[in-house]
Amino acid sequence: MEIKPSIRYAKEMQDVLLSKDINPEEELYYMFRGVGDKNRIRYDITEIPGKIIGDEFVKTKGHYHDEFKEVYIVLEGEAIFLMQKGRDIIEDVYFVHANKNEVVIIPYGYGHITINPSDVTLKLGNFVSDECGHDYESIGKKSGASYFYTTKGWIKNSNYKEVPEIREEMPLKELPNNIDNLCSKRA
Repeated sequence: MEIKPSIRYAKEMQDVLLSKDINPEEELYYMFRGVGDKNRIRYDITEIPGKIIGDEFVKTKGHYHDEFKEVYIVLEGEAIFLMQKGRDIIEDVYFVHANKNEVVIIPYGYGHITINPSDVTLKLGNFVSDECGHDYESIGKKSGASYFYTTKGWIKNSNYKEVPEIREEMPLKELPNNIDNLCSKRA
């Protein structure tokens, strides 16, 4: 069975992009949801072509899921995952730069976006609970995450009341064996 992608168009992303000068019908990335499913853990694939919008590298819209973790693996290319805790006052913000076969775990209570910092297509696999919902609205209300990643480096989003300095964390070198436990609801 072939799974057709959900396409994220620029018109759905204008509220979170640094530059608003974009063709609203431009396709920015592709989400193949439900490629696999085991023990109520869904496996999805996302493909993000290498593009620059204004000065900003193409990214996902970004969302929170407070009660669940999510696990990502880079299948092709490289990715920068930005994670932030808090909605208006950001308590913590960091990024992980991951390459092919490296793994990133999104912690409980963190919003996250994924950035393709290159000119080649980024392909990601992710594991998430079937019960997990997505809060896209919080990042949208602030016109994006707490930082934008651009050709000039990180730029702080002034729409947040407080944002600490961004720090870097390292990816995991391999997929953990306990995916079911990692993706379960916070107790």
